[in-house]
Amino acid sequence: MRHLPANEGGAPLPRLYRPEEIAEALGCSAWWVKDRARRRLIPHTRVGRSYRFTAPHLAEIIRLHEERPKRFLSAAPADPAVTGPPAARTRSTQSSRPTTAATTARLRARPPRRTQYEPVV
Repeated sequence: MRHLPANEGGAPLPRLYRPEEIAEALGCSAWWVKDRARRRLIPHTRVGRSYRFTAPHLAEIIRLHEERPKRFLSAAPADPAVTGPPAARTRSTQSSRPTTAATTARLRARPPRRTQYEPVV
């Protein structure tokens, strides 16, 4: 029987999983797991320079990336006080974004630089 290290309370320390093990459990690449941890988008623990994950970290990653079904637009809202009166929920014919000089100006593409080619005469 293997003896696990214990913390001060006597309980065994949590198992730390490598990114490759988490990637296998999630069905993705280890690169994705490391990249998300580096950008602090998923919970993790740093041990030295390496990323490590616990079982609660894995459960939280799954919860963060869970897809929930979209509500149907015709369904009544759960709490009308939060969503407002039905007239406020309808879409108006005018745009809700303010018109400014930055939004009305059109961007123009710059012609490509041709410094590496000989000019055509």
